[in-house]
Amino acid sequence: MINKPDKNKTRQRRHLRVRNKISGTAVCPRLNVYRSNKNIYAQVIDDVAGVTLASASTLDKEVNGSNKTEQASSVGALVAKRAVEKNVKNVVFDRGGYLYHGRVQALAEAARENGLEF
Repeated sequence: MINKPDKNKTRQRRHLRVRNKISGTAVCPRLNVYRSNKNIYAQVIDDVAGVTLASASTLDKEVNGSNKTEQASSVGALVAKRAVEKNVKNVVFDRGGYLYHGRVQALAEAARENGLEF
């Protein structure tokens, strides 16, 4: 019997590889994405100070949408608005080891449309 690789373990390995190269600062924080089966979460993080500057998820009341992709774009717009309120415009995008496709892509594009640059 052949062992199939665990999807989450390979994602975590990809994520560690990416995190060794990128880091958020006060000038250019990191926009982190975490995707679960039901929800999607986004945070703007200053890694030097170890502080979350802004966050949003599908658990917030302001998020609307009929399917998961629409909800992800709503989360992207919401996290971008909250970050811009705190004078954060430039971020570095951390896709969390996920492929840049579907919900992750929808979140990133909505964040770009609402004022974040990456």
